[in-house]
Amino acid sequence: MAFAVAYSLLAHVASARHDDRLAAWALVDLVLLLLIAPLLRRRWWAWLSLPVLLLAVFAIQRAGLVAVPMLLVPVAFIAFIAWWFARSLQPGRVPLITRIVSALDAPAALAPELDRYTRNLTAAWAWLLGALAVVNLALALIAVPDGLLARLGWQAPLTVTQTQWSWFANLLNYGIIGGFFLIEYHTRKRRFPGRYNSFVDFARRLAALGPAFWRDFLR
Repeated sequence: MAFAVAYSLLAHVASARHDDRLAAWALVDLVLLLLIAPLLRRRWWAWLSLPVLLLAVFAIQRAGLVAVPMLLVPVAFIAFIAWWFARSLQPGRVPLITRIVSALDAPAALAPELDRYTRNLTAAWAWLLGALAVVNLALALIAVPDGLLARLGWQAPLTVTQTQWSWFANLLNYGIIGGFFLIEYHTRKRRFPGRYNSFVDFARRLAALGPAFWRDFLR
């Protein structure tokens, strides 16, 4: 979590200041975020990947291209999560939210109405995240002076500043996601009363599912 927060802050400040050195540090932080778990488990491939990726960050910075991955990271991350939610809706798979609720309760106790609700909620998350990915890509294209179209020498009919792009991509994205999560929680609490004593109780029960559940859930 600390690496994720640090990346968002470093990426935003680097973009607002047009600071390639800070942008490179943000990418180093991202590399550590992706590799920290396998590094701690002493996975050989992670230890081999670490110097390669760090050298790649250095090379990208030296080439003056460090802003390009910064533009694409929010798009790729959110698009991947959207795909992950959408994939679970395919025939033969269990929707992601249904899996969580089934783990909190006995699967046999999952009422048909709740089963439908969790499937629809999984679809809602897929649509929301997919829409955010599209918006992030659009903003990355039209940002100036370092947006994707500007780097290709094309003038977009509508533009946003690099700072405006960064506010959305590195900060507002997660506010929207957190807001949707809270609104949905209160909606579910009213629709299915008596399931949780409070939001803290709900979060505690999620954490109590344990590392094994979440490792399998993320596959």
